Amino acid sequence: MKKYNIPIFVPHKGCPYDCVFCNQRRITGHIRETIPNEVNEIIERHLATIPVGSRIEVAFFGGSFTGIPIEEQNALMERVMPYIKSGRISGIRLSTRPDYINDEILENLKRYNVTTIELGVQSMSDIVLCAANRGHTRADAEAAARLIKEYDIALGLQMMTGLPGDTEELAIDTAERMIALKPECVRIYPTLVIKDTYLEKLYRSGLYTPQTVDEAARLAAKLIAMFEASGITVIRVGLQPTEEINEGASVVAGPFHPAFGELAESAVYYNIAKEKLCKMLALSKREEACSKRDREVIIYVSPREISKMTGNRRSNIDRFKDELGLKIKIKPDNGLAYRELRIEL
Repeated sequence: MKKYNIPIFVPHKGCPYDCVFCNQRRITGHIRETIPNEVNEIIERHLATIPVGSRIEVAFFGGSFTGIPIEEQNALMERVMPYIKSGRISGIRLSTRPDYINDEILENLKRYNVTTIELGVQSMSDIVLCAANRGHTRADAEAAARLIKEYDIALGLQMMTGLPGDTEELAIDTAERMIALKPECVRIYPTLVIKDTYLEKLYRSGLYTPQTVDEAARLAAKLIAMFEASGITVIRVGLQPTEEINEGASVVAGPFHPAFGELAESAVYYNIAKEKLCKMLALSKREEACSKRDREVIIYVSPREISKMTGNRRSNIDRFKDELGLKIKIKPDNGLAYRELRIEL
């Protein structure tokens, strides 16, 4: 059964903090907040385009949903209830902060058929969280995640890479700690410098250096592999491009690419192929050159995955040439599945 979200944005609603990276109205592309009377119209508009028989959640995104007054939470969720009772909607999904989760909040959400809660964890390093002015700690995130699972609500976790004070090692540690919490899904967002944020001031004063696109994509590839190996679904990598989230719009600097997720996927395939090739050629993974330079290699993948294996503008083929001295050809094999590949020397 295919899954769909009907997004309803409540930008910056319920959050008292100004994280250094955050301007939710620009990030979501929604300047005006959604009011309860508009919920039905949004749902009906989306239902008209979604195939019958799909699993559909109404998703309250953009702010810290459980931080807004409970009367406003209930007024929004009440609009969804007739659709849940009729079976047209499976449940409600929402995003919030770890420090806005407790027993009282969760008991109320269960009454309204909330099926998934995504926590904006961002990092499991207290140093990074403090530098980002998140207003919560790693312990808060871990406690909230465990409590959500106690209420039998599906857990999603969101992490960011490249925040002030962050490193690749800390990002990997964050992923390991998130895996230990056993979420059903995760999102990975490289940090972008957005207009009208404190991070923009840090960047323009030379106190913050963002990741490059390559750095962010290659780190994301490592994180994706970690989550997938633990049976955790990565449902998004990188912010979705909008009129605001685009070069020449609200993105001042950072690893923005309109197809960032595809870049990260290509890096995942490169890592899988490189590991196999190094074993086949009895090479050390640490070596940057191959003693048998200019050797030709054919890599077979599913026809659907050829673009990912090839890389954006043949970037993976160029990397194999530069790092291992190999001439690579990519060919389709209908017998191979997602993430599978076969190599011929």
